[in-house]
Amino acid sequence: MKKTLLVLTNIALFVAACATQAKIPTDTSAPLAVVETRTATKVEGIPNTLIPTVTQMFTPIPTATPIPNPMSIIAMRAGKYPGSAITIVKELDKGSNYRRYYSYYLSEGLKIYALLTIPEGDAPEGGWPAIVFNHGYIPPDVYRTTERYIAYVDEIAKAGYVVFRIDYRGHDASEGEATGAYGDPGYQVDVLNAVASIKQLPEVNPEKIGMWGHSMGGYLTLRAMVISKDVKVGVIWAGVVASYQDLLYNWRRIGSFTPSPSSRGVGWRTRWIEEFGTPEQNPIFWDSISATSYLTDLSGPLELHHGTEDEDVPVAFSLRLAELARAAGKTADLYTYEGDNHNISGNFSTAMTRTIQFFDSVLK
Repeated sequence: MKKTLLVLTNIALFVAACATQAKIPTDTSAPLAVVETRTATKVEGIPNTLIPTVTQMFTPIPTATPIPNPMSIIAMRAGKYPGSAITIVKELDKGSNYRRYYSYYLSEGLKIYALLTIPEGDAPEGGWPAIVFNHGYIPPDVYRTTERYIAYVDEIAKAGYVVFRIDYRGHDASEGEATGAYGDPGYQVDVLNAVASIKQLPEVNPEKIGMWGHSMGGYLTLRAMVISKDVKVGVIWAGVVASYQDLLYNWRRIGSFTPSPSSRGVGWRTRWIEEFGTPEQNPIFWDSISATSYLTDLSGPLELHHGTEDEDVPVAFSLRLAELARAAGKTADLYTYEGDNHNISGNFSTAMTRTIQFFDSVLK
């Protein structure tokens, strides 16, 4: 009898052991959760006896969709940039054939001031073409809305364009904090809201919006053209238009530079390397924030100008952008000016004539 019970007990233990073997999952694309199902197995020859068994089932756990970094092109495309009506604060001294105004618009609820010019005379059918003008880096506490870039604005305005030369947040009287362009999306948001705002101006043809940018403003212009389809043409002088990997490894200013107060301390380079790793360790992140990764989506043709003796931004940045844009099947005309500086001072008239002709070829 004892021998019979021993055999039956061994059989029961064997059945239980077999029942508890896990079903091995074949889908390893997501984390797995173990779900236990408890049942009972009746053993033949032992009346009123049930052996408990456990069955383990593996099911994938849903994973959250990664949230893109706010500086990524994908995140910027998902944003909303309604702009606002442009408010005229006061009229300034007029230009030769255009009127000048001190104005503002809204960007994320912030008042962003701007110099606005409007041609005199009868507008063409549909309204005047307009240029959103993105200035380069000037210390925000030094910058003044109605100063600097006067000759640049004058030439474009005289050629029959509405010009909207915007501040960025934290500059002069504009509200908000000047956080810098390269590690924070605030300035880019201001540019995109400027596009939406100028399209609402009654004198403007909303289908004929171009953009001009210098240095940091060139960086903002290129990004705007892979984020928004509203910018039909772009002209960039001495632009910071490289990939973030190049900005990280191949960009150190030679000339004098005073960072904005809010940009001092730990910069975007150090912060992002600590958080995301280097471009070699995490190329997906660094590509995601680089406009050069999205050149097939450029919203219009580009014209690039760069002095070969620029001490602030390497001419190689413009050379490389032209090469990449053309490889992506896009128009990217490039002019270099031998021996000229960051502002293309020695060839200003030539560069400006080419700029206006390029705008005219697309917007008129």
